[in-house]
Amino acid sequence: MRRWIMHVDMDAFFASVEQRDHPEWKGKPVIVGGRSRRGVVATASYEARKYGVHSAMPVSKARELCPFGIFAEPRFQVYKETSHRIHEIMLHYAEAYEPISLDEAFLDISAMGSQYPTLGAIGRAIKKEILKETELVASVGIAPNKFLAKMASDMDKPDGLFIIPYGKEKDILRPLPVRRLWGVGKVTEGRLVKAGFRTIGDIQDVSVEALASVLGNQGGLLKRLSFGVDDRPVEAEREIKSIGDESTYEKDITDPSVIDREIAIHSDIVAQRLRKQGLMARTVTLKIRFASFRTVTRTLSFEEGTSLQEEIYHHAMTLLQKIPLTEGVRLIGVTASRLGPPLSMASLFSEDRDKRNRAAAAMDEIQARFGRKALQKGFWLEEKK
Repeated sequence: MRRWIMHVDMDAFFASVEQRDHPEWKGKPVIVGGRSRRGVVATASYEARKYGVHSAMPVSKARELCPFGIFAEPRFQVYKETSHRIHEIMLHYAEAYEPISLDEAFLDISAMGSQYPTLGAIGRAIKKEILKETELVASVGIAPNKFLAKMASDMDKPDGLFIIPYGKEKDILRPLPVRRLWGVGKVTEGRLVKAGFRTIGDIQDVSVEALASVLGNQGGLLKRLSFGVDDRPVEAEREIKSIGDESTYEKDITDPSVIDREIAIHSDIVAQRLRKQGLMARTVTLKIRFASFRTVTRTLSFEEGTSLQEEIYHHAMTLLQKIPLTEGVRLIGVTASRLGPPLSMASLFSEDRDKRNRAAAAMDEIQARFGRKALQKGFWLEEKK
């Protein structure tokens, strides 16, 4: 089985969150950064980048380049909450994923081929889900390794989807400037250009010894990268502390039966993600945001862990009874936490619960082989009112 790595990178993340939360700022140059004279730009929207504004630039310089820009103070807690939702979505698309920062991650999608007809379909699916759940745009790169995947995600920004297939690595890399290689900053780029290496193709055409005379031991690494060689695995080392799913709705929900159905769907998604990670939860949290943007969360803990939809749903509905639905609902979320490995001894389960665990595992296997729509529970098929 060939290895395929996906790199997901949120476009102008901080600025895009601000434009999402301030609709009147959409299409305008938004610059996120400290407002003091010594502040620096954290992120600039693509509209601001047209004026030459970029991250790490002094805010004073950004004001000179873009005097009519919208300068916003960073809201890191909001960015972290949004990032958490995005990374939870990523868990559904990979056997292993490696977070790099709030707005990007590597995903090993080598085993996802049975669920999607093409690599492009996987990329489009994750972009669509991120857009639906967060109203934000991601760029995706898919390639045989991490270096190429990260490069691919930057090839067609914003809102990009670029695939580098096996056998095309050398040709795609050849015309690109040397600064596109990992590890080549301004100083290294200057040394390479001074020595006559302007494109990655120039590096492909010379010996390791010739590169070593300019860069020392780094020459061998750049030589391998110039041909697209990168054997590093996706390192999924971070401990998962919670798994959740939530949706913000275009129209506020007032019908209790629709709220019930949405909680059932989110409970199913959370249960599937728990089983995929080989985890069980002992705490369920229900989050409701009303039309007025008032947000209420309720949490319930229990001793015996679960990864079953019906049990997570039952706990969430118990929590819903503690939340007076006095106005329309804008957002619904279900989160599982206090995670741990599943119990290994079937005898510890009741016979009925053991059957339901085995049935859930069988459904997961069918969906993994034939796609998520091959077998679904009834509430997925009901039309939204």
